[in-house]
Amino acid sequence: MKKNFYLAAFTFLGFLCQFLIHAVLEIWYIKLLLLDFNRYGFGWSWTTWYHIHATATWVLIILGLVLGYVLGKYGWGKVYESSRKNNFSK
Repeated sequence: MKKNFYLAAFTFLGFLCQFLIHAVLEIWYIKLLLLDFNRYGFGWSWTTWYHIHATATWVLIILGLVLGYVLGKYGWGKVYESSRKNNFSK
């Protein structure tokens, strides 16, 4: 039960981190697009940029969740399983 909560918390943390990264990148690049669309738009329309946004959203969500889970498993092993091995070897 404790391990499941730990993994869920890290997975949620990964989701929150990707959300923050996505927001910062998107705000920064949309400001560039609004300043000079011809220069920073690569010749693409707003519809194309919307599709890029939608695709990047799902990619970042999946990466955030997976990375959070992987870091949770790694952290669980470092904190709880390595201390258990040390306690039994004494």
